[in-house]
Amino acid sequence: MGVNRWSRKLHRWGAILTALPLLLIIVSGLLLQLKKDWTWVQPPTQRGGGQAAAIPWEQILEAARQVPEAEVQDWDDIDRLDVRPNRSLVKIQCQNHWEIQIDWSDGKVLSSVYRRSDWIEWLHDGSFFGDAGKYFVVLPTG
Repeated sequence: MGVNRWSRKLHRWGAILTALPLLLIIVSGLLLQLKKDWTWVQPPTQRGGGQAAAIPWEQILEAARQVPEAEVQDWDDIDRLDVRPNRSLVKIQCQNHWEIQIDWSDGKVLSSVYRRSDWIEWLHDGSFFGDAGKYFVVLPTG
């Protein structure tokens, strides 16, 4: 095999290997840019009915337990809480990527939806592939 032919094959495979992470960054970036506009990526933020916080934290945990898909048994099953006092809302982001939105005034579950935006963000910044993928593939591609 001649040098020119070998060079063309190397160039073709190099271009494909470079294009894949670039395509991943572009597509995931577009999805993240539109996450508030597309409920498949991130559920819309609801509004509670009350004006101020009225229920204790234990009642918030109990409301989360009522959503079977979220698989919440105790606080260890919850990744984070997003408290929005001006909306009388508590967003519970579970370890399994389900998001539960609870009316902070009465504990009523307003929404329970699978949240994909965190997973897409992990793809976008390369965290999904571990440190090696993040620093040696996604960073140089960006």
